[in-house]
Amino acid sequence: MKVGYLGPKATFSGIAVNEVFPKFDHEPYRTIPECMDAVINHNVNLAVVPMENTIEGSVNITLDYLTHEVQIPIVGEIIIPIKQHLMVHPSNQDKWQDVTKIYSHSHAIAQCHKFLHKNFTNVAVESISSTAAAVEMIMANPEWNVAAIANDLAAKEYGAAIVQKDIHDFDYNHTSFVILSENEIPYPSMDTFHYKTTLMVTLPSDQAGALHQVLSAFAWRRLNLSKIESRPMKTGIGNYFFIIDIEMKLDDVLIPGAIAELEALGCGVKLLGSYPSFMVE
Repeated sequence: MKVGYLGPKATFSGIAVNEVFPKFDHEPYRTIPECMDAVINHNVNLAVVPMENTIEGSVNITLDYLTHEVQIPIVGEIIIPIKQHLMVHPSNQDKWQDVTKIYSHSHAIAQCHKFLHKNFTNVAVESISSTAAAVEMIMANPEWNVAAIANDLAAKEYGAAIVQKDIHDFDYNHTSFVILSENEIPYPSMDTFHYKTTLMVTLPSDQAGALHQVLSAFAWRRLNLSKIESRPMKTGIGNYFFIIDIEMKLDDVLIPGAIAELEALGCGVKLLGSYPSFMVE
């Protein structure tokens, strides 16, 4: 079995893969869409890509590519804690406070806003494809005296020196990664998990109270929703679809009944997946 993930080595996506699929072959890709394309093209058996962060919310490129460009079921979710550190090339360890630029992924930068605002107000902060790619860059260019924000695994993998640990704004910072595959996946024995079912719902146009009716279809069946999020349909201003997470496994009665009721109301409903959610501590 081969699993693709957002690379290079030692990204948070890579950490998630190592936790759940340590015995699979790991294949890093440069972007999230490339990970999904690798599944479609049968270059990998599954892909692990970031979906949502506690602080920054959903990863829009994942949601949009999954709903507009590819048809790959969600077959699992991995939730891991996120700890961000500031690191530099070892030769710049004594002058890290004078760095001229800081690199990281856009979500990591946003997760460390307070630290950056307090300590590096006049330093340029530049977004790059991944946290690990930022570490690769600073290690390849020691003469720049620049820093990266990434995890401790990236520091070990590339030999960077951590100069400030735990610079994220909030202690309870987690990211969920979805597992995408066209086939069933043999999961290892893990105790900490529950099931989720994710739907994509489009409302009938110009119908007053449509969203209220959608929510009622779940409420009277006592189906607990952990998330309802709107995303643009890309067909015009004001046109949205909704991503809905239900906190239970797809059954034979309740969820199919809710879907049938939504379709009777004129909604479009697409099942994105019903899957186990693993929490890694």
